Amino acid sequence: MRTSLRRLRAIWIKELRHIVRDKRSLSLALFLPVMMLLLYGYALSLDVDHIPTLVYDQSDTEASRDLVKQFQASRYFDVLGYVRAYAPIERAIDRGSVLLGVVIPRDYGKQEGSGRVAPVQLLLDGSDSNTASIALGYAESVVNNYSLTLRADAQNRRAGQRGGTPIDLRLRVWYNSSLESKNYVVPGLIAVILQIISALLTSLTIARELEMGTLEQLLSTPLRPVEIVLGKMLAYSVVGAVDSVVALLVGLFVFTVPLRGSLLLVAAGTGLFLFGVLFWGIFISAVSKTQLQAYQMGVLSSFLPAFLLSGFVYSIDTMPKVIQAVTIVVPARYVVTIMKGVFLKGVGLSILWKEYVFLAAFAVLIAWAATRKLNQKVA
Repeated sequence: MRTSLRRLRAIWIKELRHIVRDKRSLSLALFLPVMMLLLYGYALSLDVDHIPTLVYDQSDTEASRDLVKQFQASRYFDVLGYVRAYAPIERAIDRGSVLLGVVIPRDYGKQEGSGRVAPVQLLLDGSDSNTASIALGYAESVVNNYSLTLRADAQNRRAGQRGGTPIDLRLRVWYNSSLESKNYVVPGLIAVILQIISALLTSLTIARELEMGTLEQLLSTPLRPVEIVLGKMLAYSVVGAVDSVVALLVGLFVFTVPLRGSLLLVAAGTGLFLFGVLFWGIFISAVSKTQLQAYQMGVLSSFLPAFLLSGFVYSIDTMPKVIQAVTIVVPARYVVTIMKGVFLKGVGLSILWKEYVFLAAFAVLIAWAATRKLNQKVA
């Protein structure tokens, strides 16, 4: 069936007027993404630094004090103080005021000075296994680097010559050289918030008209179901576009996330994604019989998959194979990949073309499904 541009424009204007009249919903739609972005952007930090640490130095030698200075000089550790027994470390870990306890044995200086293995005990709060693993890696790096320096100095003294450490290790971090989690979190967070807001915006539109009895009046006009679906989607896409621009500006100028790729690629990916999730909300609304049911389905189908199955926080590669297969149909996964790829890596279509193709196919498929479901309501 052919679509009339005049009728499509009429339903578009009608929906825009309804959006403008509903000032509370409009305000929520415009300000909620910014509030969520600021809240999650500042609160959701994956950085593990300033680890609260207690030191039990049984050796109390120059070598042990130098080792403690290595921890104090690192930005990853905050040495809160010294103790003279294990019990204060245990109590502090139980209270949650300390994450790490460093125990230096009595013969640490003698063992290091003779070139033998000098063990250092690290006591960690493992209730948060991810944070504990990262903290353990940092602590082992500090101890190993200091031990390597001492061993090299001892060998040089015995050989009667001066020299550097046997290994000159230099790290170069690509794409996020400052290792700040906001640069990783915020681009994905923009995509996740847009999915949640967009799906909820349109998930109530047809269900509301069905409850109010205006859907029958609308269907009694010459309007076709495809024109109703497209008109509603285009009206709410204006709100979605404003949300996208605001979220992007917050990411660039408030969180100062670097944009290394093309802004046009970000706009194209965001546009395709918005079309798909807006159509998804209309499909949910067409399937549902009440606004409450539509709202519940909208939350379940947008919030949980976007946060848990998009790769936004949790790496998809580490998920079970069954869950990895499920993520294939989650559109947020593809826009998160686009946002992180363009923002942090500066990659282009040669790398991300599959993600754009999926988002376009998803939008077309869901638009067809929503139109078909509305046709069934007409029948």
